[in-house]
Amino acid sequence: MPTNLTLKNVPDEVYDRLKHSAALHRRSLNSEAILCLEIALVPTSIPPAERLARARALRATLPQKKYSVKNIDADKQQGRP
Repeated sequence: MPTNLTLKNVPDEVYDRLKHSAALHRRSLNSEAILCLEIALVPTSIPPAERLARARALRATLPQKKYSVKNIDADKQQGRP
């Protein structure tokens, strides 16, 4: 059964980063905080099939253009993700 938790005296910088991250991932502050706690405290391994499904879902959100090996290598040399 889920339990409630109230955080007090959260530093402004931490709050701002959490708020930014929540907005970026389209989650509430509460959901983002829970996810951060789970990642830090309850590490789990992801089955290969789920990891592949997540990668494919992410790829589907990218602009539909051709990425050549040459362009990818050039981007890596420039330090792009």
